[in-house]
Amino acid sequence: MLFWIVAAAFAVVCCALIALAVLRRPAHEEHPAAYDLRVYRDQLKEVDKDLARGVINEGDAVRIRTEVSRRILTADAQLQAENGEGGSDGPAQRALVAVLAGVVFAGSFGLYWAIGEVGAADQPLQLRYADAQSRMESRTSQAEVESNLPTPEPINPDPEFAALMDKLRAAVKESADDLRGYQLLARNEASLNNLVASHQAQAQVIRLKGSDASASDYLVYANTLISATNGYVSPEAQAALEASLALEPTSLLGRYYWGLMMMQNGRPDATFRIWDQVLVQSPPDAPWVAPIRQRIVDLSWFAGVKDYQLPPAAGPHGSGLSGPTAEDMEAAEDMEAGDRQEMIRNMVAQLAERLATEGGSPEEWARLISAYGVLGDRERAALIWEEAQEVFGSNAAALETVREGARNAGVAP
Repeated sequence: MLFWIVAAAFAVVCCALIALAVLRRPAHEEHPAAYDLRVYRDQLKEVDKDLARGVINEGDAVRIRTEVSRRILTADAQLQAENGEGGSDGPAQRALVAVLAGVVFAGSFGLYWAIGEVGAADQPLQLRYADAQSRMESRTSQAEVESNLPTPEPINPDPEFAALMDKLRAAVKESADDLRGYQLLARNEASLNNLVASHQAQAQVIRLKGSDASASDYLVYANTLISATNGYVSPEAQAALEASLALEPTSLLGRYYWGLMMMQNGRPDATFRIWDQVLVQSPPDAPWVAPIRQRIVDLSWFAGVKDYQLPPAAGPHGSGLSGPTAEDMEAAEDMEAGDRQEMIRNMVAQLAERLATEGGSPEEWARLISAYGVLGDRERAALIWEEAQEVFGSNAAALETVREGARNAGVAP
C-alpha cells in the first residue's frame, strides 16, 4: 500500500507542475495581442506622416489604413477574448491540463501494470548473484562475436615481410606439429592486426605444449582473444584466463581481465575488489592502470564502499608507497648476502617505525607484512597482521588490502 501512496503522490506533483507551467503566466508578461495593437497604431501615424511628406499618394494611404485597421480589429478581438476568459486560465488551457494529467496518470500506472509486479519484494542479493552467474554462463561465444564485428583493417607490411609471412603460413599448414612455426605465426599475425589468425595460432601453441604450457602462454592467448572482440571477455577467453591464473595467481594483467569480465556480467562489486588490489600493485605505466582509475570510483559504489578515495598516482618507483619495492629486492640480488639482508632490514625497519608512529595506508601495511615474509620473519609478520586487524577492523576494503600482504607472507589463509 505504501508503494501506491508514494506513486500517487509523485503523479500528483507532476500534474501540479504541468498545470503551473500551462496556466500561470508571469504578472509582468504582456499578451502578444497588446503588443500588436501598439505596433499597428504606430503604423497608422506613420502613414499620415508619409502622406504629408509626399512619400505616398492618397490612394496608397487609404489602402494601407484599411489593412492596418483590419489588423487592429483582429488583435483587439483576441485581447478582449483573453480578458473575458479571466486571463490565461481559459477553457482551452484547462482542457490541456486535464489531458496532460490523464496522460501522466494513465501512462504511469499503465506502464507499471504492463511490466511491474504488484507486491514483489526486493530481489535478494544471492538471487542477483545467481542471475549474474546465469548471464555469464549463457553469454555469446567468441566466434559469434567475431562474426558480427567488422573485419579489422590489416597492416600492410613491406613486400619482403609479406613474402616471409606467406612462407610461414604455408609451412605451418604443412606441418601441424611445428611449435616454433606457430609461435612465430601467432606473434607476427598479431603485429599485422590479424587477431583472429593470431589467437588461432596461439591455440595451436598451447595444444603442442600440452602440460608444459605456461601461464604466459595462456595469458597471451586470452589477451589476443579479448583484443579480437574489442574488449569483450568471451567464455573461451575466460577459460584461458582461468588456466593462466591457476599457474600464476598474482598476474596483474590476468586479474585485470578477470575484473573486466565480472563487470561485463553484472558483478561490478567483484570488479572493484579485484581492481582495487591490481591498481595499488601495478607499475604506473601499466596499460591497465588508466582504465582502472577512470572507473574504480564508480565501481566502489556497487561494492558498498563509501567515500572511496582514489589512490594517488604512482611515483617513479612504481607504487608510490614507502618500503622496499620489487625493484629494490631485485637490485639487492647482486649484493653480498649479509649486505643484502641488512639493506632490506633497514628499509623495513624504517617503514615499521613510521607506521607505528604516524600510521599509514592499507597498502603500506600490506607491504610491511609482505617484506617480513620475504625476510623469513613470519613471527613479526603475524604480529603486524594482528595489529593491522585492530587498526582497519571497521574498514572491510582496507582490511582486505592488508590481508593480501598477509597472504603473501604466509600468515593469513
